Amino acid sequence: MSTPHPAADPAAGAAVKAADRAHVFHSWSAQGLIDPLAVAGAEGSWFWDYDGNRYLDFSSQLVNTNIGHQHPKVVAAIQEQAARLCTIAPGFAVDVRSEAARLIAERTPGDLDKIFFTNGGAEAVENAVRMARLHTGRPKVLSAYRSYHGATAAAINLTGDPRRWPSDTASAGVVHFWAPFLYRSPFHSDGEQQECERALRHLEDTIAFEGPATIAAIVLETVPGTAGIMVPPPGYLPGVREICDRYGIVFVLDEVMAGFGRTGRWFAADHFGVVPDLLTFAKGVNSGYVPLGGVAISAEIAATFDERPYPGGLTYSGHPLACASAVATINAMAEEGIVENAARIGEQVLGPGLRELAERHPSVGEVRGLGVFWALELVRDRATREPLVPYAAAGEAMTAFTAACKKNGLWPFVNMNRTHVVPPCTITKEEAKEGLAALDAALTVADGFTA
Repeated sequence: MSTPHPAADPAAGAAVKAADRAHVFHSWSAQGLIDPLAVAGAEGSWFWDYDGNRYLDFSSQLVNTNIGHQHPKVVAAIQEQAARLCTIAPGFAVDVRSEAARLIAERTPGDLDKIFFTNGGAEAVENAVRMARLHTGRPKVLSAYRSYHGATAAAINLTGDPRRWPSDTASAGVVHFWAPFLYRSPFHSDGEQQECERALRHLEDTIAFEGPATIAAIVLETVPGTAGIMVPPPGYLPGVREICDRYGIVFVLDEVMAGFGRTGRWFAADHFGVVPDLLTFAKGVNSGYVPLGGVAISAEIAATFDERPYPGGLTYSGHPLACASAVATINAMAEEGIVENAARIGEQVLGPGLRELAERHPSVGEVRGLGVFWALELVRDRATREPLVPYAAAGEAMTAFTAACKKNGLWPFVNMNRTHVVPPCTITKEEAKEGLAALDAALTVADGFTA
């Protein structure tokens, strides 16, 4: 059972729940079918409800609280900035905005030294696509089927997962292709090298049939997040880089979820030795304490707009409170070794622990990930790899698994037939082991649904 927290106040929780149900319209939900948990507080890797139940946050909320909940240095920075300058229009030069841009540019790969700030990841993707189209003068953008890029107009059309379907205009200039995923290979490959080679050939064929001169950009999540945390095979991203260079296509890496320590590096691109032309970020840049995202821009693309106005902007671009929280977050991550901690937890605790669970639980088909960015593929049958629930469908098995996690004080990130293990980058070894124990118990429930 969940560990009680001393600040239990069920009456207050009931009032919060009632007010929510009366007035709040929730995203991605059938409003009459949801029962949102009323949250009373959070700290570090934990949050708790008004009934006194604590939950180990193995979701990092929406995979964004990389620095954990209520980090005192970030909270103090927001308070100090609010006392000094709460807001100012994007057209002014502001110290905290410039410092946030400098700290981000220092950590991005290559010459991505100019930063365009947005309110979040979807807007970052929107602007990256706009920049690519204006830079090349071409209309089309390619993205992978197994992907998620956001819920705004261009971003949702770039998205490959089923959340795109209700909003797909079929006129957004987006073409989808298959990226590598050996466990469910669309190329019938027998190993990572073959999967890489066949995926690159498929991408080249797609470009050839679409017309290289019509394609502005290829947009890829460096390591796809919500779609399944499929770490690309060695050579794939450099291969995409080479293809883009050959055809004059802008290479965009979406690091909204994978960036800022999540994979055990500042950016996931660092694992693969690849430099994109544009890199989108959000989430972990300030752990979501204040909405912030952006695009890191190469020198070549930035020069396109030296004499030509960039036709885009946002009222809250580079908001002082958001930038102050980013400065404090990045500095704290550097000073406290938080990126290194994420790498260490992945190598020493999560990776070995999850693989050990897979050996004992027939419901686990595959374990994959980096740092504090892991996924368990849950299956009915290991031999056939039949998913525990069908693609794009809910089901009793995953519902029961999720309930078992929460009963044991673990808040999971569940999507289709997968559970993602994505705790804060600050999680301790002891907390990670506690989470694995709760996951172990929940997987026993999932095992009951195997063939």
